[in-house]
Amino acid sequence: MPLIELHDLVFAWPGQAPLLDIPDFRLEVGEALFLKGPSGSGKTTLLGLLGGVNRPGQGSIQLLGQDLAALGQGQRDRFRVDHTGYIFQQFNLLPFLSVRENVELPCRFSNSRASRASQRHGSIDQAAAQLLAHLGLDDPALLARRADSLSIGQQQRVAAARALIGQPELVIADEPTSALDADSREAFIRLLFEECRTAGASLLFVSHDQSLAPLFDRHLSLADLNRAAKPREA
Repeated sequence: MPLIELHDLVFAWPGQAPLLDIPDFRLEVGEALFLKGPSGSGKTTLLGLLGGVNRPGQGSIQLLGQDLAALGQGQRDRFRVDHTGYIFQQFNLLPFLSVRENVELPCRFSNSRASRASQRHGSIDQAAAQLLAHLGLDDPALLARRADSLSIGQQQRVAAARALIGQPELVIADEPTSALDADSREAFIRLLFEECRTAGASLLFVSHDQSLAPLFDRHLSLADLNRAAKPREA
């Protein structure tokens, strides 16, 4: 069974033309998929639907065999935090929290991720420290620093550790390398692959940077998948 399976998915805001019309899409368990998401392709809308923030107007979104459209808003929120880790383009770290507190945040909202982190690493604190070390942030003093004191590259890795803690089955990365140079981008992606493989997570990596696509198991263009996509302006 695929991790994600979409069938005849249509989404439109009230009174507007459809933003998404996707007949079929699958993400396999353990797969690293590059999804090219240019402007106007419906990327933001699709990620909102996969996270259960919105419901489709038609069709189904199956995540881990669960139809998200069949859940209420609170149930979708719980399902998202239990099973999905996000790495945002702007990282969305909480500046007033320490590095450790930012990484451990999903475990404060999800008992299942807290339990998995403790079982695998011995404690949530150890899980955070080990993930950061694997991602190249192995200075113990760093854990207590405020998130807003970090460099862009350090923030990116903290955001990745936060997404991965507690072994969510799905990691969604939305343009997470846009602020990095080419060498740093590829190094980060290879670290992300390694951590996703260790955690048994599938990776959906959304970017407009086609040069990264060959690094992945498979690559697709959302503009090709989405029959409602607007053509990019010249």
